[in-house]
Amino acid sequence: MEPEPADDGRPSEEGGPPPAALDGTGPGGDGRRGDATAVHPGNAVTRPGAVAPFGIVSVGTPLSDSAAAVFAVLAAAGSATRPQLARLAGLSKPTVSAAVAELEGARLAARSGTAHGSTGRSAAVYRPGPAAGHVLAVDLGSTHTAVRGCALDGTVLAARTTDGSTAPADTVRAVLNGLPPGPLRAVAVAVPDVARDPDGRGPWPATPAVAAAVDALGLPPGVPVHVENNVNCAALAELHEGAARGRATFGYLQIGYGIGLGIVVGGRVLRGANGAAGELARLPYPWGQDQEAVLEGLEGHAGAGALLRRVAAAWETADGPVPGDAARLFALAAEGHAKARGFVAAHAREVGRLAAAATAVLDPGLIVLGGGIGANPQLLPGVRAELARLSWPTEVVSSSVGENGTLAGAGRLALAKGIQNVTGSAPVED
Repeated sequence: MEPEPADDGRPSEEGGPPPAALDGTGPGGDGRRGDATAVHPGNAVTRPGAVAPFGIVSVGTPLSDSAAAVFAVLAAAGSATRPQLARLAGLSKPTVSAAVAELEGARLAARSGTAHGSTGRSAAVYRPGPAAGHVLAVDLGSTHTAVRGCALDGTVLAARTTDGSTAPADTVRAVLNGLPPGPLRAVAVAVPDVARDPDGRGPWPATPAVAAAVDALGLPPGVPVHVENNVNCAALAELHEGAARGRATFGYLQIGYGIGLGIVVGGRVLRGANGAAGELARLPYPWGQDQEAVLEGLEGHAGAGALLRRVAAAWETADGPVPGDAARLFALAAEGHAKARGFVAAHAREVGRLAAAATAVLDPGLIVLGGGIGANPQLLPGVRAELARLSWPTEVVSSSVGENGTLAGAGRLALAKGIQNVTGSAPVED
């Protein structure tokens, strides 16, 4: 039976989801806990209390269960009245009134205005308070670093994207300096690598060079840090705010210089026993008589670099200047350039075969095409046709979150971890 459509992490009239629903992690999928989070070396993270500088969350009295539940739905809603909080949290109005008073005392909630109903009655409106703090999302790419600082209601407070000429730590520092005072509750880092959790302390890059790059970000001490594969983060963005919104199960197929598959089953990202689910580059290629499969040979064939090498080898003087990058190749194809259109059509068939391989194993019902090449709408007809030829009916659409999808997904993950840090709904290990 197909799982119910996943929630987008925002409250509904029927009630709000638990904080973990924001990140698409947790029980299910690969059967592993979704709350394991590494803590950056330094001061241990403690329970909420007074406003503190970055990296330090002062010790305070643990929240009651009702206050934790109310804070979770308040953070998801952004602002709400007490009657709305009661409905969203599924609690009685007296219980919510006591919970709000507790949150106000801890400076985790603050009154932000007054709402007037149709009957003329007014109700106080609350928002997360100054002690709620912030979270940080980092897209640590091979050629760029994108960083976003958010309040726990998802409001973007500071953001910056830099290329390889700027040290990632400088980009992180610039965003941290742009945040208002308050504790940093969690950091999520998207990496172009497998994120493994061999010792139960939280996912960390499998490749030493990528792990060293995360260590060099200069993150404040004592802050929970959650590392996730960049394609999985992009899949989270599609799940919550993109082309797969409302779908519980789908595959996010990223095609750029690399290839990868983000797998969402029942509203959760499927990571696998080693955190390597969806590593399409490891599919055997070539696969034929008297052909020896090469390690990551499929990525070497289907990635943008290989496409451009094939283009350069076949391009003739009469075709004009050789396209220097995939964007130029696709622009020429859109203008009607015959040879460029031929290469785009051939590449669409290759991507369609990748989609057919994913569909044969997962039966996702939906494939979202993303990445620098994959999201180009010129690929869509050819991918659909090849997939239909090789497999059973499966919907194929282009990504709608664009180039910021990885950062948006990392932001979703950071928000869920930050709310868990405040409410104590998941352990923070030191």
